[in-house]
Amino acid sequence: MQEFYYTHRGLCPCCEKSATFTSQNEWFRDFLACSECGSVVRERALALVLDETMPDWRFVHIHESSPSDRGISKKLKESAKYYTASQFFPGKPFGIDVDGFRNEDLESQTFDDASFDIVVSLDVMEHVFNPSAVYQEVYRTLKHGGVYLHTFPMYKYLSEGATRRAEISSGGEVRHLIEPPQYHLNPVDSRGSLVTFDYGYDITRLINEWAPFDVRISRFWDESHGIIGEHTEVVICRKPAFKFA
Repeated sequence: MQEFYYTHRGLCPCCEKSATFTSQNEWFRDFLACSECGSVVRERALALVLDETMPDWRFVHIHESSPSDRGISKKLKESAKYYTASQFFPGKPFGIDVDGFRNEDLESQTFDDASFDIVVSLDVMEHVFNPSAVYQEVYRTLKHGGVYLHTFPMYKYLSEGATRRAEISSGGEVRHLIEPPQYHLNPVDSRGSLVTFDYGYDITRLINEWAPFDVRISRFWDESHGIIGEHTEVVICRKPAFKFA
Protein backbone atom coordinates (compact mmCIF):
# COMPACT_ATOMS: atom_id res chain seq x y z
CA MET A 1 0.00 0.00 0.00
CA GLN A 2 1.35 3.41 -0.98
CA GLU A 3 1.88 5.74 1.97
CA PHE A 4 -0.17 8.92 1.87
CA TYR A 5 1.84 12.10 1.37
CA TYR A 6 0.81 15.70 0.68
CA THR A 7 3.05 18.76 0.48
CA HIS A 8 2.57 22.32 -0.72
CA ARG A 9 4.64 25.50 -0.50
CA GLY A 10 2.94 28.63 0.73
CA LEU A 11 2.81 31.40 3.33
CA CYS A 12 1.92 30.60 6.92
CA PRO A 13 -0.46 33.16 8.46
CA CYS A 14 0.77 32.26 11.96
CA CYS A 15 4.53 32.75 11.66
CA GLU A 16 4.23 34.89 8.48
CA LYS A 17 7.04 32.94 6.80
CA SER A 18 7.35 31.05 3.55
CA ALA A 19 6.77 27.46 4.56
CA THR A 20 6.06 23.94 3.42
CA PHE A 21 2.78 22.41 4.56
CA THR A 22 3.16 18.66 4.82
CA SER A 23 1.03 15.75 5.99
CA GLN A 24 1.44 11.98 5.88
CA ASN A 25 -2.11 11.53 7.14
CA GLU A 26 -5.31 12.23 5.20
CA TRP A 27 -6.80 13.95 8.25
CA PHE A 28 -5.33 17.35 7.40
CA ARG A 29 -6.98 19.19 10.28
CA ASP A 30 -4.57 17.77 12.85
CA PHE A 31 -1.64 16.66 10.70
CA LEU A 32 -1.07 19.28 7.97
CA ALA A 33 1.68 21.19 9.76
CA CYS A 34 3.75 24.25 8.95
CA SER A 35 7.45 23.47 8.54
CA GLU A 36 8.42 26.70 10.31
CA CYS A 37 6.14 26.98 13.36
CA GLY A 38 4.27 23.67 13.58
CA SER A 39 0.84 25.31 13.29
CA VAL A 40 -2.10 23.21 12.10
CA VAL A 41 -5.02 24.01 9.84
CA ARG A 42 -7.46 25.59 12.33
CA GLU A 43 -4.75 27.84 13.76
CA ARG A 44 -3.84 29.20 10.34
CA ALA A 45 -7.50 29.71 9.47
CA LEU A 46 -8.09 31.71 12.62
CA ALA A 47 -4.93 33.76 12.02
CA LEU A 48 -6.23 34.77 8.57
CA VAL A 49 -9.66 35.69 9.93
CA LEU A 50 -8.08 37.65 12.78
CA ASP A 51 -6.04 39.81 10.38
CA GLU A 52 -9.05 40.40 8.15
CA THR A 53 -11.54 41.07 10.95
CA MET A 54 -9.42 43.04 13.43
CA PRO A 55 -6.26 44.27 11.68
CA ASP A 56 -5.29 46.30 14.76
CA TRP A 57 -5.39 43.23 17.03
CA ARG A 58 -1.86 43.82 18.30
CA PHE A 59 -3.02 46.91 20.19
CA VAL A 60 -6.37 45.86 21.66
CA HIS A 61 -7.42 43.74 24.64
CA ILE A 62 -7.54 40.00 23.90
CA HIS A 63 -8.60 37.00 25.96
CA GLU A 64 -7.64 33.55 24.70
CA SER A 65 -9.10 30.49 26.39
CA SER A 66 -7.05 27.30 26.56
CA PRO A 67 -4.12 28.34 24.34
CA SER A 68 -1.52 25.95 23.02
CA ASP A 69 2.21 26.71 22.82
CA ARG A 70 2.37 27.10 19.03
CA GLY A 71 0.68 28.71 16.04
CA ILE A 72 -1.79 31.53 16.58
CA SER A 73 -1.60 31.20 20.38
CA LYS A 74 2.14 31.79 20.34
CA LYS A 75 1.69 34.69 17.92
CA LEU A 76 -0.90 36.35 20.15
CA LYS A 77 1.20 35.91 23.27
CA GLU A 78 4.30 37.38 21.63
CA SER A 79 2.70 40.17 19.59
CA ALA A 80 -0.49 41.37 21.31
CA LYS A 81 0.13 44.20 23.75
CA TYR A 82 -2.85 43.42 25.99
CA TYR A 83 -3.14 39.64 25.99
CA THR A 84 -4.68 37.46 28.69
CA ALA A 85 -4.51 33.67 28.52
CA SER A 86 -6.78 31.48 30.62
CA GLN A 87 -7.05 27.78 31.39
CA PHE A 88 -9.55 25.79 33.43
CA PHE A 89 -8.13 24.35 36.67
CA PRO A 90 -11.07 22.84 38.58
CA GLY A 91 -10.68 22.81 42.34
CA LYS A 92 -8.58 25.99 42.40
CA PRO A 93 -9.92 29.54 42.94
CA PHE A 94 -11.07 31.29 39.80
CA GLY A 95 -9.66 34.66 38.78
CA ILE A 96 -6.15 33.94 40.09
CA ASP A 97 -2.93 33.02 38.32
CA VAL A 98 -2.21 29.29 38.12
CA ASP A 99 0.98 28.14 36.37
CA GLY A 100 1.12 31.33 34.30
CA PHE A 101 -2.54 31.31 33.27
CA ARG A 102 -5.61 33.00 34.70
CA ASN A 103 -7.91 30.32 36.07
CA GLU A 104 -11.35 30.74 34.50
CA ASP A 105 -14.55 28.76 34.17
CA LEU A 106 -15.89 29.93 30.80
CA GLU A 107 -19.48 29.37 31.96
CA SER A 108 -19.03 31.79 34.88
CA GLN A 109 -16.12 34.16 34.27
CA THR A 110 -14.56 36.58 36.74
CA PHE A 111 -13.73 39.26 34.17
CA ASP A 112 -15.52 42.62 34.32
CA ASP A 113 -18.12 43.55 31.73
CA ALA A 114 -16.73 44.90 28.43
CA SER A 115 -13.14 43.89 29.22
CA PHE A 116 -12.04 42.72 25.77
CA ASP A 117 -12.05 43.65 22.10
CA ILE A 118 -11.37 40.08 21.01
CA VAL A 119 -11.96 36.66 22.56
CA VAL A 120 -10.31 33.62 20.97
CA SER A 121 -10.69 29.88 21.47
CA LEU A 122 -9.63 26.92 19.37
CA ASP A 123 -11.66 23.72 19.78
CA VAL A 124 -13.03 24.58 23.21
CA MET A 125 -16.80 24.84 22.66
CA GLU A 126 -17.21 21.10 21.99
CA HIS A 127 -15.96 20.44 25.56
CA VAL A 128 -18.26 22.69 27.64
CA PHE A 129 -21.41 21.40 29.32
CA ASN A 130 -23.39 24.64 28.98
CA PRO A 131 -22.53 26.41 25.69
CA SER A 132 -25.34 28.94 26.09
CA ALA A 133 -23.74 30.17 29.33
CA VAL A 134 -20.34 30.43 27.64
CA TYR A 135 -21.67 32.53 24.77
CA GLN A 136 -23.53 34.77 27.21
CA GLU A 137 -20.38 35.25 29.26
CA VAL A 138 -18.25 35.97 26.19
CA TYR A 139 -20.89 38.47 25.06
CA ARG A 140 -20.83 40.14 28.48
CA THR A 141 -17.03 40.42 28.60
CA LEU A 142 -16.73 41.82 25.05
CA LYS A 143 -16.88 45.52 24.29
CA HIS A 144 -19.51 46.70 21.81
CA GLY A 145 -18.11 45.99 18.35
CA GLY A 146 -15.87 43.25 19.76
CA VAL A 147 -15.57 39.78 18.24
CA TYR A 148 -15.36 36.19 19.42
CA LEU A 149 -13.25 34.20 16.94
CA HIS A 150 -13.31 30.47 17.52
CA THR A 151 -13.21 27.02 15.98
CA PHE A 152 -14.89 23.71 16.67
CA PRO A 153 -15.76 20.74 14.45
CA MET A 154 -19.02 21.07 12.47
CA TYR A 155 -20.66 18.00 11.01
CA LYS A 156 -22.42 18.14 7.65
CA TYR A 157 -24.68 15.22 8.52
CA LEU A 158 -26.22 17.06 11.50
CA SER A 159 -29.24 19.16 10.62
CA GLU A 160 -29.70 20.38 14.19
CA GLY A 161 -27.46 23.04 15.68
CA ALA A 162 -26.12 20.88 18.51
CA THR A 163 -26.32 17.28 19.70
CA ARG A 164 -25.46 16.73 23.35
CA ARG A 165 -23.06 13.83 23.98
CA ALA A 166 -22.72 14.18 27.77
CA GLU A 167 -24.30 16.05 30.65
CA ILE A 168 -23.32 16.78 34.23
CA SER A 169 -25.48 16.62 37.34
CA SER A 170 -25.61 19.26 40.08
CA GLY A 171 -23.40 16.94 42.10
CA GLY A 172 -20.76 16.82 39.38
CA GLU A 173 -21.52 13.35 38.04
CA VAL A 174 -21.06 12.98 34.28
CA ARG A 175 -23.61 10.97 32.31
CA HIS A 176 -22.71 9.88 28.77
CA LEU A 177 -25.64 10.15 26.36
CA ILE A 178 -23.72 8.79 23.35
CA GLU A 179 -21.33 5.87 23.62
CA PRO A 180 -18.46 5.49 23.43
CA PRO A 181 -17.34 8.79 25.00
CA GLN A 182 -14.81 10.81 23.01
CA TYR A 183 -11.82 12.69 24.40
CA HIS A 184 -9.49 15.24 22.80
CA LEU A 185 -6.02 16.31 23.90
CA ASN A 186 -5.90 18.84 26.74
CA PRO A 187 -2.73 20.97 27.16
CA VAL A 188 -3.08 21.08 30.97
CA ASP A 189 -4.70 17.69 31.70
CA SER A 190 -3.22 14.37 30.60
CA ARG A 191 -6.66 12.72 30.91
CA GLY A 192 -7.87 14.76 27.95
CA SER A 193 -11.08 16.75 27.47
CA LEU A 194 -14.44 15.03 27.14
CA VAL A 195 -16.43 15.91 24.00
CA THR A 196 -19.80 17.12 25.26
CA PHE A 197 -21.42 18.34 22.01
CA ASP A 198 -21.42 17.64 18.28
CA TYR A 199 -22.35 20.74 16.29
CA GLY A 200 -24.21 20.97 12.97
CA TYR A 201 -24.12 23.47 10.16
CA ASP A 202 -27.04 25.58 11.42
CA ILE A 203 -25.18 26.43 14.63
CA THR A 204 -25.23 30.12 13.66
CA ARG A 205 -28.94 30.39 14.46
CA LEU A 206 -28.52 28.62 17.76
CA ILE A 207 -25.62 30.84 18.84
CA ASN A 208 -27.77 33.90 18.20
CA GLU A 209 -30.50 32.39 20.38
CA TRP A 210 -27.99 31.86 23.19
CA ALA A 211 -26.55 35.40 22.96
CA PRO A 212 -27.48 38.26 20.58
CA PHE A 213 -24.35 38.05 18.44
CA ASP A 214 -24.24 38.68 14.71
CA VAL A 215 -22.75 35.39 13.53
CA ARG A 216 -20.78 34.44 10.42
CA ILE A 217 -18.78 31.40 9.42
CA SER A 218 -15.67 31.47 7.22
CA ARG A 219 -14.96 28.18 5.45
CA PHE A 220 -11.76 27.51 3.48
CA TRP A 221 -10.04 25.59 0.75
CA ASP A 222 -6.83 27.59 0.61
CA GLU A 223 -3.70 25.66 -0.35
CA SER A 224 -1.51 28.78 -0.35
CA HIS A 225 -2.05 29.17 3.39
CA GLY A 226 -2.27 25.46 4.20
CA ILE A 227 -5.98 25.50 5.06
CA ILE A 228 -7.65 22.49 3.43
CA GLY A 229 -9.61 19.40 4.42
CA GLU A 230 -12.51 18.89 6.83
CA HIS A 231 -13.56 21.33 9.56
CA THR A 232 -11.74 24.44 8.37
CA GLU A 233 -14.49 26.72 9.68
CA VAL A 234 -13.87 29.79 11.83
CA VAL A 235 -16.92 31.15 13.63
CA ILE A 236 -17.08 34.94 13.91
CA CYS A 237 -19.44 36.31 16.57
CA ARG A 238 -19.62 40.09 16.68
CA LYS A 239 -21.23 42.02 19.50
CA PRO A 240 -23.16 44.90 17.83
CA ALA A 241 -21.31 48.19 18.00
CA PHE A 242 -24.38 50.02 19.26
CA LYS A 243 -27.39 49.29 21.38
CA PHE A 244 -30.47 49.45 19.18
CA ALA A 245 -33.75 50.79 20.52
